[in-house]
Amino acid sequence: MTERERWMAQALELAREALEAGEAPVGCVIVRDGAVVGRGRNRREGDRTALGHAEIEAIAEACRTLGGWRLTGCTLYVTLEPCPMCAGAILNARVPVVCYGARDDKAGCCGSVLNLFEERFNHHPRIYGGVLEGDCAALLREFFQKLR
Repeated sequence: MTERERWMAQALELAREALEAGEAPVGCVIVRDGAVVGRGRNRREGDRTALGHAEIEAIAEACRTLGGWRLTGCTLYVTLEPCPMCAGAILNARVPVVCYGARDDKAGCCGSVLNLFEERFNHHPRIYGGVLEGDCAALLREFFQKLR
Protein backbone atom coordinates (compact mmCIF):
# COMPACT_ATOMS: atom_id res chain seq x y z
CA MET A 1 0.00 0.00 0.00
CA THR A 2 1.40 3.41 -0.96
CA GLU A 3 1.50 6.35 1.44
CA ARG A 4 -1.35 8.04 -0.46
CA GLU A 5 -3.43 4.88 -0.24
CA ARG A 6 -2.72 4.56 3.49
CA TRP A 7 -4.03 8.07 4.20
CA MET A 8 -6.97 7.64 1.81
CA ALA A 9 -7.90 4.47 3.71
CA GLN A 10 -8.32 6.65 6.81
CA ALA A 11 -10.54 9.03 4.82
CA LEU A 12 -12.55 5.98 3.71
CA GLU A 13 -13.13 5.02 7.35
CA LEU A 14 -14.63 8.47 7.93
CA ALA A 15 -16.75 8.05 4.79
CA ARG A 16 -18.07 4.76 6.18
CA GLU A 17 -18.99 6.56 9.42
CA ALA A 18 -20.90 9.10 7.35
CA LEU A 19 -22.71 6.31 5.48
CA GLU A 20 -23.72 4.65 8.76
CA ALA A 21 -25.11 8.01 9.92
CA GLY A 22 -27.22 8.34 6.76
CA GLU A 23 -24.95 10.91 5.15
CA ALA A 24 -23.35 10.88 1.72
CA PRO A 25 -20.20 8.81 2.32
CA VAL A 26 -17.42 11.35 2.02
CA GLY A 27 -14.45 11.46 4.38
CA CYS A 28 -11.38 13.65 4.57
CA VAL A 29 -8.08 13.70 6.42
CA ILE A 30 -5.39 16.36 6.37
CA VAL A 31 -1.83 15.24 7.00
CA ARG A 32 1.28 17.20 7.90
CA ASP A 33 4.69 15.70 8.68
CA GLY A 34 3.29 12.18 8.82
CA ALA A 35 0.48 12.95 11.27
CA VAL A 36 -3.23 13.62 10.82
CA VAL A 37 -3.99 17.21 11.84
CA GLY A 38 -7.60 17.37 10.63
CA ARG A 39 -10.45 14.93 10.07
CA GLY A 40 -13.91 15.37 8.67
CA ARG A 41 -16.91 13.61 7.23
CA ASN A 42 -20.13 14.75 5.67
CA ARG A 43 -22.70 16.00 8.18
CA ARG A 44 -25.13 17.98 5.99
CA GLU A 45 -28.20 15.99 6.96
CA GLY A 46 -27.46 15.65 10.67
CA ASP A 47 -26.34 19.25 11.14
CA ARG A 48 -28.89 20.57 8.61
CA THR A 49 -26.36 22.79 6.87
CA ALA A 50 -25.07 23.10 3.32
CA LEU A 51 -21.64 23.71 4.83
CA GLY A 52 -21.42 20.22 6.36
CA HIS A 53 -18.87 18.84 3.91
CA ALA A 54 -15.98 16.60 4.95
CA GLU A 55 -13.31 18.99 3.63
CA ILE A 56 -14.73 21.99 5.50
CA GLU A 57 -14.78 20.06 8.76
CA ALA A 58 -11.23 18.74 8.23
CA ILE A 59 -9.86 22.17 7.28
CA ALA A 60 -11.44 23.76 10.36
CA GLU A 61 -9.93 21.10 12.63
CA ALA A 62 -6.50 21.37 10.97
CA CYS A 63 -6.54 25.15 11.46
CA ARG A 64 -7.33 24.67 15.15
CA THR A 65 -4.67 21.98 15.51
CA LEU A 66 -1.96 24.02 13.79
CA GLY A 67 -3.00 27.37 15.24
CA GLY A 68 -3.52 29.27 12.00
CA TRP A 69 -5.43 29.43 8.75
CA ARG A 70 -2.52 28.65 6.40
CA LEU A 71 -2.21 24.89 5.97
CA THR A 72 1.23 24.98 4.37
CA GLY A 73 3.02 21.65 4.34
CA CYS A 74 -0.28 19.75 4.44
CA THR A 75 -1.84 17.19 2.13
CA LEU A 76 -5.62 16.83 1.99
CA TYR A 77 -7.05 13.37 1.24
CA VAL A 78 -10.74 13.21 0.35
CA THR A 79 -12.81 10.32 -0.97
CA LEU A 80 -14.73 12.43 -3.50
CA GLU A 81 -13.45 15.15 -5.81
CA PRO A 82 -13.98 18.53 -4.10
CA CYS A 83 -17.00 20.67 -5.02
CA PRO A 84 -16.71 24.44 -5.70
CA MET A 85 -17.19 25.38 -2.03
CA CYS A 86 -14.56 22.93 -0.81
CA ALA A 87 -12.14 23.83 -3.60
CA GLY A 88 -12.52 27.46 -2.52
CA ALA A 89 -11.76 26.53 1.09
CA ILE A 90 -8.70 24.57 -0.08
CA LEU A 91 -7.49 27.63 -1.98
CA ASN A 92 -8.11 29.94 0.97
CA ALA A 93 -6.30 27.61 3.39
CA ARG A 94 -3.35 27.37 0.96
CA VAL A 95 -3.37 23.55 1.01
CA PRO A 96 -0.47 22.61 -1.29
CA VAL A 97 -1.50 19.03 -2.21
CA VAL A 98 -4.95 17.50 -2.77
CA CYS A 99 -5.53 13.77 -3.28
CA TYR A 100 -9.03 12.56 -4.08
CA GLY A 101 -10.59 9.18 -4.71
CA ALA A 102 -13.71 9.17 -6.90
CA ARG A 103 -14.50 11.71 -9.60
CA ASP A 104 -17.62 13.85 -9.27
CA ASP A 105 -19.08 14.41 -12.71
CA LYS A 106 -21.80 16.70 -11.32
CA ALA A 107 -19.82 19.06 -9.07
CA GLY A 108 -16.12 18.15 -9.22
CA CYS A 109 -13.70 21.06 -9.36
CA CYS A 110 -10.46 19.16 -10.01
CA GLY A 111 -11.30 18.65 -13.67
CA SER A 112 -14.61 16.78 -13.86
CA VAL A 113 -16.79 19.87 -14.30
CA LEU A 114 -13.96 22.40 -14.22
CA ASN A 115 -10.57 22.72 -12.60
CA LEU A 116 -10.83 25.59 -10.15
CA PHE A 117 -7.18 25.12 -9.28
CA GLU A 118 -6.10 26.14 -12.80
CA GLU A 119 -7.88 29.49 -12.65
CA ARG A 120 -6.08 32.78 -12.00
CA PHE A 121 -5.98 32.48 -8.24
CA ASN A 122 -2.78 33.10 -6.30
CA HIS A 123 -2.56 29.47 -5.14
CA HIS A 124 -2.36 26.30 -7.24
CA PRO A 125 -2.27 23.01 -5.32
CA ARG A 126 -0.98 19.83 -6.93
CA ILE A 127 -3.84 17.43 -7.60
CA TYR A 128 -3.72 13.63 -7.54
CA GLY A 129 -6.97 11.89 -8.49
CA GLY A 130 -8.03 8.27 -8.46
CA VAL A 131 -6.46 7.27 -5.12
CA LEU A 132 -8.37 4.11 -4.07
CA GLU A 133 -10.96 5.24 -6.60
CA GLY A 134 -12.74 1.87 -6.77
CA ASP A 135 -13.30 1.72 -3.00
CA CYS A 136 -14.41 5.35 -2.83
CA ALA A 137 -16.82 4.97 -5.77
CA ALA A 138 -18.26 1.73 -4.36
CA LEU A 139 -19.29 3.48 -1.13
CA LEU A 140 -21.01 6.22 -3.10
CA ARG A 141 -22.82 3.68 -5.28
CA GLU A 142 -24.01 1.85 -2.16
CA PHE A 143 -25.39 5.08 -0.71
CA PHE A 144 -27.24 6.11 -3.86
CA GLN A 145 -28.67 2.62 -4.43
CA LYS A 146 -30.20 2.76 -0.95
CA LEU A 147 -31.86 6.08 -1.82
CA ARG A 148 -33.61 4.61 -4.84
